[in-house]
Amino acid sequence: MFIKNKKRVPLIRYWTTRYLMTLCIGLVVIAFVSVMWIRHTTLENRLNIMELMTEEIADRFVDFSEGKPIPKGDVPGYLDDRGRFMNLESEPFIYIVDTRGATLSSNRPQGHRFIQFSQSLLTNEENVQKLQLEREGNDVYVVKSPIELQGALLGWVVMIEYKDNLTAVKQEYRLLAIMIIGLALIGWAAIYFLSRRISNPIQDVAAAAKKVQEGDYQIELRDEYREQEVYDLVHSFKEMSNRLEKLESLRTELLAGVTHELKTPVTSISGLLQAVGDDVVTGEEAKEFIQMSLKETAKMKKMVEDLLAFNTFATNNIPVQLETGEINKLLKETGYQWSITQEGTGIELQVNTLSKELFVRIDQIRLQQIIINLLNNAAQAMEGKGDIKVNVSMQTSEIWVDVVDTGKGIPFEEQPFIFERFFRGEEKKYRTRGLGLGLPFSKMIAMSMGGDLQLVETSITGTTFRMIIPKKT
Repeated sequence: MFIKNKKRVPLIRYWTTRYLMTLCIGLVVIAFVSVMWIRHTTLENRLNIMELMTEEIADRFVDFSEGKPIPKGDVPGYLDDRGRFMNLESEPFIYIVDTRGATLSSNRPQGHRFIQFSQSLLTNEENVQKLQLEREGNDVYVVKSPIELQGALLGWVVMIEYKDNLTAVKQEYRLLAIMIIGLALIGWAAIYFLSRRISNPIQDVAAAAKKVQEGDYQIELRDEYREQEVYDLVHSFKEMSNRLEKLESLRTELLAGVTHELKTPVTSISGLLQAVGDDVVTGEEAKEFIQMSLKETAKMKKMVEDLLAFNTFATNNIPVQLETGEINKLLKETGYQWSITQEGTGIELQVNTLSKELFVRIDQIRLQQIIINLLNNAAQAMEGKGDIKVNVSMQTSEIWVDVVDTGKGIPFEEQPFIFERFFRGEEKKYRTRGLGLGLPFSKMIAMSMGGDLQLVETSITGTTFRMIIPKKT
C-alpha cells in the first residue's frame, strides 16, 4: 500500500536529480579537501620564500660599527621591494634587529609593531615559528635569519606575517570554483543524455505494453540499440508480443475447433438416430446406423476425456504412479501392440533396444501413452507409408528414447508452437481430427515423471522426437 501511494516520477528526472545530488556532494567534498590542500601548500611555499628572503637580506650586511651592522646599499629601500615578490595584498613586516633584540630598521618605520624581540624568540633553533598575538588573538609566523660576518653575530633579520595573509589566495579559489562548476554541469549533462538514452526505449516498451493490454498486437519497436540490456528488453518484448498474438489466434481457433469437433459427431449421431427413429432405415441397416452412432459417441467421449485429462495435468494434479520396470521390455511390448493396429498400412516399425537390461522407475501406462502418441503422429506425418524407428540409448544420468520417422517434417514457422496446447499445424487441421493436445499432454506426462519430451530435429526427410527418462536411483 505504501508503494502504491507514492508519487511516481519519470526515470530521467529520478536518475538526473539523484545523480546531480550525489555529484554535488562529491564535488563539495573535493572542493573542501582542495581548499585545505591549497591553503597548506600556499602557506608552506610562502614560508619557504620568507626564509630565502631573510637569508638574502642578511647576506647584504658586510660590516658593523658601534655594535650595529652596516648594510651594503640602501637596505630600507631594499626591504620595501622584497614584499612584492610574495604575491600578497599586504607586505610582511621586515625588521633588522641587533643581538639584544632591539629593532634597528624596518620596512615600516612609521608603524612599528615590534620594538623589542625576546631573546628566547631569537635564540630558538627553529627559524620558522608560529606565535599568537595576545591583544589581537591572531596567529602570526615569525621567520628569522642571523646576520653574521667572519663568524661574529651582528644581529637578525626578522620577517613577520599574519597566517591569514599567508594562506589568502584568490586566483586559485576562482580556478577551483570554475572547475567544480564546470564538472557539475558536464556531469549533469552527461547523466541527462545517458538517462534519456535509457528511458526512451523503456517509454516505448511501456507504450507498446499498453497497446498489447488493449488487445492491439501490431506494435512497432526499433531494436537498433548498442546497449545489450536495452536490446534484450526490446527484442524480448517483441517476441512476447508476437507469441501472445499467436496464442490469441490459437485461442480463437480453439473455440472454433472445439465447437466444430464436437458439433460434427453430435450432428452425425442426431442424423443417424433420427433416421432410425423415423423408420427411414430398419433391420440390419438400423443396427448399422446405431453402431455408427456409438462410434461417433466414443470419439466425442475421447475428446472430452482428453480435455479433462489435460486440465488435470495443467493444474498440477497429475495421476502418476511410479514403479520399477525394465525399459527394453516396456518398449518392445508397446511397439508390438501398436504394430498390430497398423497391419496392412505399409508402415514398418523397428525397436532398437539396449544390449542389456536396464530398470527404471516410471509409470508404465503413461510411458506407453507417450510412445503410442509419438508413433501415431509419425504415421500421420508419413501418410500411412514409411519406416519408424524407436532407438534407445543410455547417457550418464538419463536414458534417451528417440522416435524417428521418414515423414516430410514440421514447417519451420510451426516448430516453436508444437508443444503449445490446442496448436495444430495448417495441414493437420484439415487432414486429421483432434484438439491439438497430444504433444503438450505427452510433454506434461514426461515432465511429471522427472523427464522431458523434446523435438531433436526435423526436415523434409523426417523428424526425431526424444523422450528423456531419468535413471533409477
